[in-house]
Amino acid sequence: MSQVINSSSKNTTVSEADLVSDVMTQILKQGAQQMLKAAIEAEVQEYLEIRQKLRDEQGHRLVVRNGRLPERELMTGLGPIPVQQPRVRDKRSLADREEFSSKILPKYLRKAQSIEELIPWLYLKGISTNDFPEALQALLGPNAKGLSATTITRMKKIWEEEYREWNKRDLSETRYVYFWADGIYSNIRLENDRQCLLVLMGAIEDGGKELVAVVDGVRESKLSWKAVLLELKQRGLATAPKLAIGDGALGFWSALREVFPETRTQRCTVHKTANVLNQLPKKIQPQAKGMLHEIWNSPTKADADKAFDLFVKTFQSKYHKATDCLEKDREELLTYYDFPAENWCHIRTTNPIESTFATIRLRHKKTRGCGSAMASLTMMFKLAQSASKNWRRLRGHDHFPELLRGVKFIDGIHEAKVNTSRTNKTTTQPETAA
Repeated sequence: MSQVINSSSKNTTVSEADLVSDVMTQILKQGAQQMLKAAIEAEVQEYLEIRQKLRDEQGHRLVVRNGRLPERELMTGLGPIPVQQPRVRDKRSLADREEFSSKILPKYLRKAQSIEELIPWLYLKGISTNDFPEALQALLGPNAKGLSATTITRMKKIWEEEYREWNKRDLSETRYVYFWADGIYSNIRLENDRQCLLVLMGAIEDGGKELVAVVDGVRESKLSWKAVLLELKQRGLATAPKLAIGDGALGFWSALREVFPETRTQRCTVHKTANVLNQLPKKIQPQAKGMLHEIWNSPTKADADKAFDLFVKTFQSKYHKATDCLEKDREELLTYYDFPAENWCHIRTTNPIESTFATIRLRHKKTRGCGSAMASLTMMFKLAQSASKNWRRLRGHDHFPELLRGVKFIDGIHEAKVNTSRTNKTTTQPETAA
């Protein structure tokens, strides 16, 4: 069933479902307006009751209601909602006087927090600034105001300031257990060369993950990575992470050895698998991939070494480039066995960075790159802030205090438990038959 609505220019057909949706939206808006009004009234009443004992010599209250402020529209996810806030008058002396400020409806607030978050989210997900008016009107209704391309331009400047402040934050109270490092390449429309963003993520003491650094580097050179690590030290990072995870970029590892020589290294097994398979014919890649996974998923380092040797013996005679690629990083590929087994799924690869910043590649693809290097840096920073809300803590983070104290793990198990198990095995004698 449908209803035809006549207009001066043309006839518009509106489905019954659309009419029901519009009616429902109006009901929700009216309900939201009433709830907001009731919440503001309750807030003002509570404020006045707390100060009801404040009276003058005649017994009159000094803090009273005094009409209402002019009506204003608050942009919400349901569209614009008109609100009017009660005015509070404080008749005490200037020195004692307090100004009422609503926590529900702060002064000058024009957009709900959800809308403030919607604007950067749409931009970061690939909506062009010129398409904003149309996109926001489709989401919030035809009366959406103050949400245009110029809003994004202003917000980008604010984001740049946020990035600069974040890049100067103090790290003296921060201790990282793990580092993940990677270089993210992106196109810059106003420049010929591709930009390389050097990204560091870290696991902190409570098991959470956070962005440590994102800077504009010269490829993935040692000099660029060294500048990043030294900057962290200068800002107060005194304790070196226990482990750093990354791909085969030599620049990062060379810089790490100079700045944090005590930090152990773990090569990304996903990158290594891809590099090895590239040296093999396609017809035997499935077999080789399965054998590589046998190495990474072995329960102990001894089992991993056996699987490693088997792979080398199987392919060395015909495909020595593949085996050479694997063998040259043998120790660094199996470092994770010296850390808690619960952490292995997190520290074998650079997946925390790869999964997080897949979004920025989509954004660059849709917009054909950012207009400047600073815009690209800011984009990365804001995307990480958005993604961090969904980052989960690492499994087995209860072992972090032990790692920071220097406790050793053998095949993912606490050293003390391993020694106790070995002692029990040697002292237990088998029963002999009578």
